Amino acid sequence: MLRLMASGFCKDGRWSREAVVLSLLMDVQEHNDFINAGKEETAIGKRQCLDPKKYLSLDGNSLNTADLVRLGKGLFNIKLTYEAEGNVNEAREVIETIIKENRVVYGVNTGFGKFAHTLIPKDKLMELQANLIRSHSAGVGPPLSVERTRMLLALRINVLAKGYSGVSMETIQAMVKAFNASCLSWVPEKGTVGASGDLAPLAHLTLGLMGEGRMWSPQRGWDHAKTVLECHGLTPLVLKPKEGIGLINGTQMMSSLAAEAVERAVGVARQADIIAALSLEALRGTTKAFHSDVHAVRPHPGQIEVALRLRSLLHSDIFPSQISDSHRTCDRVQDAYTLRCIPQVHGVANDTIAFVKSILSTELNSATDNPLVFAERGETISGGNFHGEYPAKALDYLAIGVHELASMSERRTERLVNPSLSELPAFLVQDGGLNSGFMIAHCTAAALVSESKALCHPSSVDSLSTSAATEDHVSMGGWAARKALRVVEHVEQVLAIELLAACQALEFLRPLKSTTPLEKVHELVRTVVRPWDHDRQMSPDIEAAHTLLREEKVWEVARPYMDQYRDRLGLKPLPLDD
Repeated sequence: MLRLMASGFCKDGRWSREAVVLSLLMDVQEHNDFINAGKEETAIGKRQCLDPKKYLSLDGNSLNTADLVRLGKGLFNIKLTYEAEGNVNEAREVIETIIKENRVVYGVNTGFGKFAHTLIPKDKLMELQANLIRSHSAGVGPPLSVERTRMLLALRINVLAKGYSGVSMETIQAMVKAFNASCLSWVPEKGTVGASGDLAPLAHLTLGLMGEGRMWSPQRGWDHAKTVLECHGLTPLVLKPKEGIGLINGTQMMSSLAAEAVERAVGVARQADIIAALSLEALRGTTKAFHSDVHAVRPHPGQIEVALRLRSLLHSDIFPSQISDSHRTCDRVQDAYTLRCIPQVHGVANDTIAFVKSILSTELNSATDNPLVFAERGETISGGNFHGEYPAKALDYLAIGVHELASMSERRTERLVNPSLSELPAFLVQDGGLNSGFMIAHCTAAALVSESKALCHPSSVDSLSTSAATEDHVSMGGWAARKALRVVEHVEQVLAIELLAACQALEFLRPLKSTTPLEKVHELVRTVVRPWDHDRQMSPDIEAAHTLLREEKVWEVARPYMDQYRDRLGLKPLPLDD
């Protein structure tokens, strides 16, 4: 470990945080022969659609939430598959034929919404599409972050690659070039009702590509869109007939935000089990409630998995715990619900996440335009695939399910700081009264949980008629996505507070040690947050713990030991991407 840390000094002689965390992870790897050091690299190398040039090929059929988040982080450029290009060209040929034959098709040579019965002359068809984008760029509020805008653009390209929108290959390639250059439009986060899709956000996305409004790039920052495009050698889009509506009709804003929300939910849910195990140890709880027989008679997949994870972290035969041994003969019969019912509550959160991922795996690869172009028979059909009810309902469910992780966590933190329940110093600090310790950190957790309860009210139960009652039922999926993200972030923050409290509680049980995996988690936390021996500002410590959770460092440290336990039972190791 010292060998690895030698290169991690800061200028003042202290370890850099990154070097210490890396060293701890490498220490886990070096001292446990059950870890396959090359496992993740091999898996990434074999990931579908990736090639050595760091391109992700989009075909409209195989994008998943994890890869969409990676695209948002700028880890890959994109391109279309050969098959997708063929599908796009065939659909465009149908639109060109419709125009030549003067056939009346919604959105090609008619107005939109209430104006669907207004015919547009042939010499105005391109103006029609440009006007659509300008008028629909009516969002308000702060812009989406760079990462979220990148996800939005990538997802829109992916659904166009299916070849059911009639957008030309020339236009899609211009979008691909803008993505690869990180030329990203100003997209206000508010203004969509979620049917006819995310019209305002997608209009703003397209407006920048047309060289109007504002854009961002790493070289220019925020600037006039035309200036940003020219700086990167790109030409503003000139929309062809049908392309305006083809670029804005769809659920891509709510779905791209949903991808981030569900991937963050995956990370925090599996780390919640580890943090709960730490709290149980600090509170000298029993593991009897996690016995496999208990959960076999109520075999919900999430419940069984969480109980297994808890056993893998707390099994005293494989990973001896001096803390557990110290209270084996106590007269306590059973623990409070927030300890005893961890598998049941955390389990349904995991099953909720799995359900939402299944919905999104379909939504990310769905044609959500209107009208749709069916090239094999040269036909267009008006439908309602733009309606965001599926992702909206899934996002509301995600917020409700994941929130309970924070609800349980806040109650466990209360048990840790309450001397009547923990038999530890009040608020986990010496010289109570002079010092207040975790008193207000717990209040912060309570405040976040309370705020999330309001955010968990489903947005998709609301609907307001729009477009002169033509669009008379909407999903409100944009708000469902934004508040789901806020709930997930609150869950992360509440669990960060519990993580700090549990680690501090262990300090008062020294010299007794917990199990090996939990001690490794404790060591990880201590690389970024020192123990409390007297009061100090707590916000930086909470943020440091939050960062560990966002980067899934707690999971990385504990997972090898959990895999070792599974291996002894003859079970498959935990997947790289849940």
